Amino acid sequence: MDKSTHIIETEDPLDDCAYEFSGDDFNVAFEIVRPQEQLIPYVFASPHSGTNYSDSFVNASKLDLISLRGSEDSFVDDLFSNVPNCGAPLLKALFPRAYVDPNREAYELDPRMFKDYLPRYANTSSPRVFAGLGTIPRVVTNGDEIYRHKITFAEGKKRIENFYFPYHTALQRLIDETKLLFGKCILIDCHSMPSIGGPMDNDKGNQRVDVVLGNKFGEACSPKLINFVEDHFKAQGMIVQRNQPFAGGYTTRHYGSPETGIHALQIEINRALYMNEASITRHAGYDDFKAKVSALLMAVAETNFTL
Repeated sequence: MDKSTHIIETEDPLDDCAYEFSGDDFNVAFEIVRPQEQLIPYVFASPHSGTNYSDSFVNASKLDLISLRGSEDSFVDDLFSNVPNCGAPLLKALFPRAYVDPNREAYELDPRMFKDYLPRYANTSSPRVFAGLGTIPRVVTNGDEIYRHKITFAEGKKRIENFYFPYHTALQRLIDETKLLFGKCILIDCHSMPSIGGPMDNDKGNQRVDVVLGNKFGEACSPKLINFVEDHFKAQGMIVQRNQPFAGGYTTRHYGSPETGIHALQIEINRALYMNEASITRHAGYDDFKAKVSALLMAVAETNFTL
């Protein structure tokens, strides 16, 4: 069932004019793939699947590209690429998570990685900052330091202004448009997770389940929504867990407001289900797993929730 002719929007944060996306241009902040007509009250977002690594960023890092890419939610944007066919828009960050992480507050910054003092408005004491995984990450998800040398706050601020804020402006616009059309909006934040808990995770060294659903322990979305998604994945033979070890990040917490008609659910998918984590390549089970994701999307599109 194809409900869309894809309409692709891109935004270059350095140019207000119309822009034709080039995969080699690091200045593009995000891409929105829309259906010809939005038919369901959903917005899907993939904040961590961006792969536009600039030469200057890679050269400034002590890590090779494969190590930097270990922080990505690799291929998640493609796993959910059938979203527009189901009548909903899909927002994709195109910049890498190791460069800017949009699933954080705007200025969650680690003082250890900056040459100069940070402004008083920076949040320098969150658990994410302590782990080195702030808005401008100091480390990749396995704990390895990213940079050869410290960077300036001016550099971090420029990244936040040129990539973080345009992404969230686009996401807020999609939510507002959807709520105006349908009287509600259901935001699905799409992620992947390493198959084994990392050194900075609460489940360090533990084998992870297939899917973790996060709704901030019930605060971010209706029970009907999380029950439906959990039941669907379990019917496909997957092991599903709620809110452990991931209850939802900034996006889920910030936008999820069921009392105002906005529901947010974070989906974390075990990477071992569809990719080789060491080489960051799709394995033989990729197409089958993508079909399972598409089946969930179709089921969601055909179910009218009273939330």
